[in-house]
Amino acid sequence: MSQQSSGLGISDFTSLLARLVVGGVFVYHGWPKLADPGATAEGFAMMGVPMPEVAAVVGGLVEVGGGIALIIGFLLPLAGILLALQMIGAYVFAHAGQAFAEWELVPVIGAAALALGFAGGRFALDRIMPWGRRSRSDREA
Repeated sequence: MSQQSSGLGISDFTSLLARLVVGGVFVYHGWPKLADPGATAEGFAMMGVPMPEVAAVVGGLVEVGGGIALIIGFLLPLAGILLALQMIGAYVFAHAGQAFAEWELVPVIGAAALALGFAGGRFALDRIMPWGRRSRSDREA
């Protein structure tokens, strides 16, 4: 079966790779927030984050849960939006006023998560769910 007739393309593989990498970054950075929410809350309080105890847990859940959702391709639009909002918060409370070289990765991973949330590729769990964006060839198969 040719690549064209199966509908698989390089973008499906690169989307999967990007979801694995970006999702892994979020899980890696979110896990410590959940592992020690008290320490995270202390750090958040020093940065002026409102309700730091709640923000620590919610932030960890968004990063770990959203990262896992990106990796497996589940509820991608929601995961992308939540992760992008998390990065906006990270910029506002932790990086605003810093030199570009100190905060440039925050919008990069936020934008990547948002883009992957709406273009996660064919190797996403969402594709087989009732709400998935299946192509005509997927529905006819």
